[in-house]
Parts: sequence; structure tokens; C-alpha cells
Amino acid sequence: MFDPRSLGVIMTAMITAYRINKNMEKWLGEKNAADTLSQSVPNNVTSEMGLALLDVSDVVRKYPEVIAYFEKMENGDIFDELPKLEGGEAVRDSMQAFLDKYGMRCSGEIDITKTRWSEQPSLLVPVILNNIQNFEPNARIAKFEKGLLEAKAKEGNLLKRLENLPKGKKKAKKTKKMICVLRNYIGYREYPKYNWIFRMFVYKRALMKEAAKLVEKGIINEKEDVYCLSFEEFRNAVRTSQLDYKIIAERKESYEYFETLTPPRLMTSEGEVIFGEYNMENVPEGALAGIPVSSGMIEGRARVIMKMEDAEIEKGDILVTAFTDPSWTPLFVSLQGLVTEVGGMMTHGAVIAREYGLPAVVGVESATKEIKDGQRIRINGTEGYVEILDETD
Repeated sequence: MFDPRSLGVIMTAMITAYRINKNMEKWLGEKNAADTLSQSVPNNVTSEMGLALLDVSDVVRKYPEVIAYFEKMENGDIFDELPKLEGGEAVRDSMQAFLDKYGMRCSGEIDITKTRWSEQPSLLVPVILNNIQNFEPNARIAKFEKGLLEAKAKEGNLLKRLENLPKGKKKAKKTKKMICVLRNYIGYREYPKYNWIFRMFVYKRALMKEAAKLVEKGIINEKEDVYCLSFEEFRNAVRTSQLDYKIIAERKESYEYFETLTPPRLMTSEGEVIFGEYNMENVPEGALAGIPVSSGMIEGRARVIMKMEDAEIEKGDILVTAFTDPSWTPLFVSLQGLVTEVGGMMTHGAVIAREYGLPAVVGVESATKEIKDGQRIRINGTEGYVEILDETD
């Protein structure tokens, strides 16, 4: 995680994507060519996660009893019930294999207090049911191959057109090398965060063992109370078996208040709040402006979703949400577009949207308020805007 070469790989991929886009627009008049070239790259641990859950869904779809249980289940330890059902052990084993590799992830995973998939596997059930509804068996292979074919076709098309230009062979050779660098390096962008979150979950499990001891001693009421303590305060409580519980009560009350606040979109480390406006030159009147991060134009039904576990996605929907992190990407396999209120060119959602070939616009201010669930919208991931086409269904 801290080897300087790690950031070097990420920056090489970013710079290469920038150079490809700049050259293709200059030489061929084509915008954001690197987006298509980034589809189905090898060794992207986050996009592989979404595809791996398709494999889990294929196991679940074989067993009607398990599907019926998942459809009516409430939050709880699903692994206790699964072995009682026909096919339940096979489903449990498949889900456990997935959790062994990805179970430390969750929505808002950078916050160590958030519930991990391994801690509550039922969080994955809505996505599994969506996959069963929206895809045929073996969709993982079909989806990856489709993206790979599109990337190869784009590469062949660009190189052929470049060869017909003045000094075309030299330009084509240079571009082919850059495409090779892009496709080999861009997937690595997801690994540092993956390893970081993996380590954080190890730390969390160790910390929560100590929290359980504090509960047994009657020092705190529940393990999660330690979330309101600094690390040093937590350590002192473990060492001395003493704690003024009023600290926890006061901080819980403060947290409830802080949750009602809306932070500024941009703040410097000195506390200065910075405001700005989008360039509206290529944005139609009435459209919502944002940052283009994955090329293409698509129309579809907007699904405004704030929590991944609440998602009921049909194939072809456009996800509209405040933000995404790697835990959201298993939903991406069912989508045809993405709109978020925050994000940038190299945030996780943008990287995976490009790899899956989804048009995406991020940084759309108040998108979840301006766009209503069920409305038909058009997103332009090349120019960076969203148009609302009709009222809700």
C-alpha cells in the first residue's frame, strides 16, 4: 500500500488515458476514446466482485426454496437457516466463498463502524435477487466477453483510422502501445483500497472483541458504544475497566445533530468553502450539469436509491444516488447508466462504469432531489449532463 511504485502504476494509467483521449480528439475528432478501451480489463478486483456475485446468483437460482426464503426474509443470520432448505448448503458455501474474498466491504466502507457483508450477509440478498430476475445463467462470462469485444473493436477501429493519416503508421504504433499500458495498468487502481479495507476489517474484529469484554464487565451497554470513543479513550477503558458513560450519551446526541447537516461540496484544509459554476456551453437548457466520466448517451428509468440494500433494479435502469463506493458495483451489472451527486474521473464508481461500458455523469448537484424515482431521464456521459424527459410513472 505504501510502496511508491503503487501510486506510480495508478498515475501511469491515468496519464495514459488522458493522452489517448487528447490524441484521439486531436487526430480523429473522437472524444473520450479511452472509456471504451477500458472495458473488461484484466485484474480489476472491484469489477470482478460484481461479476463474482453473478456466479453466486447462478447457484441460488437453482433452488426455489432458497429464493422463496430470500424473498420474505428479514435481517438476521441467514446462514443458520440455509442448511434447513433444499440447496441451502450449496448456497451457503457459494456465499461464504464470496465473503472470504469480499466480505469486508460494505456501503460507506471507509468508516470502520459500518456493518460489513461478512457481519450481515443478508445485505447481499437484494442484489442476488435482482441478478436472478435480470440475467440468464452464466451472465458473468457473457458480460465480460461483450465488454472485451467492444474494447477490441474500438482499438481496431482507431488504429485503422490512424494509419490513413499523415505519419499514420507512427501514430498507430504509439497509440497501440498506450492502449496496452492502459489496459494492463488501469485495473490496479482498485487494489490499494481493497487491501486497505481488508486490513481495516481485521482491526475491527480485534477491537470488537475488546468491546465485548467491556459489555461483559458492565462498563458499556453494547459493543457499538465504543464507536463514540477515540482510540485512546477506548484503550484506557480496556486498561482501567473504567469509563464515564456520560461521554458516550453526549456524543450520540451530538451525532444525531451532525447527521442533519449538509456539508459544503468543497472545503480546503484551512476551512475555506469554495464555490464555482459548471461550464454550460454544451449543456441543453434545463439539463442538470455534471462531470462526464464514462462516455455514451442513454435513456432509461431513473431509480433514486440512497441505500444499496433498498435497491430494486430492473435491467436497463439508471441509478441515481448521492455517491457510490466499491460496495455498490455489484448493482452496476444490471444498470445502463449512473448519476451521482459527488465523484470524479478516478473515483471507484467512474472506473467501474467505464469498465462495464455504462454512460455516467457524476458531480450532479442535488441529483437525488431534482430527479424523482421512476422518471425517464437521458444522460450524456460524453458531455456531462442529465435531462429529465417526463414525470414519474
